[in-house]
Amino acid sequence: MAFLKRLGWYMVGLSIGIVFLVFFLKKKSEETGAEFCYFPNCRVLKDMRSKPLVFSESFNQEKDTVLIQSFLTDGDVNFGKSDIKSEPCKTYFILNIVEGKELELAVSNCKDTVVIQQISSK
Repeated sequence: MAFLKRLGWYMVGLSIGIVFLVFFLKKKSEETGAEFCYFPNCRVLKDMRSKPLVFSESFNQEKDTVLIQSFLTDGDVNFGKSDIKSEPCKTYFILNIVEGKELELAVSNCKDTVVIQQISSK
């Protein structure tokens, strides 16, 4: 009986601590604009969002930066198809569903810029 009572008080304290931590971290991230990206997909997209966009000369479609930003916020990086070991720029293929169509964006992630190569439908 004593064990169950101690376990109950432990769970109450743990719950209060988790709620406090969630509100504290949420407020902290809103003030500083910090994002917590731990997964590879999130880290790659966050890195690309922090750099200026440059369109390649072979990019012949309408330069819609809103569409490109939707790829960089909501897209899924296809690591199997991407060339992450190339130098000086790594090549990534990002998948995103826009208006019911699955599109793929090819980008080169360089040290200082992100070069948009092409958008194709899947």
